[in-house]
Amino acid sequence: MTFQPFLEAIGKQVDNTTYGANPIELYEPIQYIMSLGGKRLRPLLTTLSAHLFTDDWHKTLKPAVAVEVFHNFTLMHDDIMDCAPLRRGKPTVHEKWNANTAILSGDVMLVNAYELLLDVEPACLPKVIKRFNRTAAEVCEGQQFDMNFETRTDVSQEEYIEMIRLKTSVLLGFAMELGGIIAGADDATTQALYDAGVSMGLGFQLKDDLLDVYGDPEKFGKQVGGDIIANKKTFMLIEALLLAEGETKEQLHYWLTQEQGTYDTATKVAAVTDIYTQLGIDKIAEAKANAYFAHGFEVLQNLPVAETRKKPLLDFAEFLVGRES
Repeated sequence: MTFQPFLEAIGKQVDNTTYGANPIELYEPIQYIMSLGGKRLRPLLTTLSAHLFTDDWHKTLKPAVAVEVFHNFTLMHDDIMDCAPLRRGKPTVHEKWNANTAILSGDVMLVNAYELLLDVEPACLPKVIKRFNRTAAEVCEGQQFDMNFETRTDVSQEEYIEMIRLKTSVLLGFAMELGGIIAGADDATTQALYDAGVSMGLGFQLKDDLLDVYGDPEKFGKQVGGDIIANKKTFMLIEALLLAEGETKEQLHYWLTQEQGTYDTATKVAAVTDIYTQLGIDKIAEAKANAYFAHGFEVLQNLPVAETRKKPLLDFAEFLVGRES
């Protein structure tokens, strides 16, 4: 994989990053969640985007890790809101410690992210902080929309796409834009990087929705079927509600109206998954995800950069399309 050296450099930077020592109860959860690994998708996009324009991409490592720290901060808080038991195949922070600890440790992670961003050269720091602030607010807006959807029965596909754009995609867009800014790319180019990142982020989240239903539990690292159990308004559920008719519609409605604790979760997951398969929702979702990935690829291909410089970034994008976790 041509992006492996970048990934190794990020791994070393994460390992060498400290967040604080005392009290240990505050900082140990941060080390824990950061040690769980993951794809390091966002910092990798930052370094690979910088590499498009400069060989000195190592100067992006601390800012890139800032994006990863912020991302994990949001995960720590999201897991509390979702009552999620697992993160990357391990107990979530609020399960291993408690919710109050997860909230407070997450707060410190946001501070740590700002400290890491201060490694950016002074000339571009104001722009980076301004863009980061806007992105961070949008991520929170997306999470609130997601929470609002829990009590709504009329969520449209357009609303869902906008929600995941905010909650997930804008951070991928910022990660790529950040690499371009640090490398000295012009405004039009950094905007193109942002657009490519947002588009690939939409594909990434739709693929995540698909894996939540059809993924291999050993590879996915999260509870497969969690969205079904929680009646989460995903692209797949919204599409199923639009397409289901007759007995299929009745069965779907039945499972959506059962209160948790009154049914076997494995039975519900199997039943709803079968409905999705009957309706071809898996194929529809995959096609939608691939369309967003394709747009992101097109934007990257049109960048006025040598193909040899694009290769590591395009290889990583191809990896995301075919991922199973």
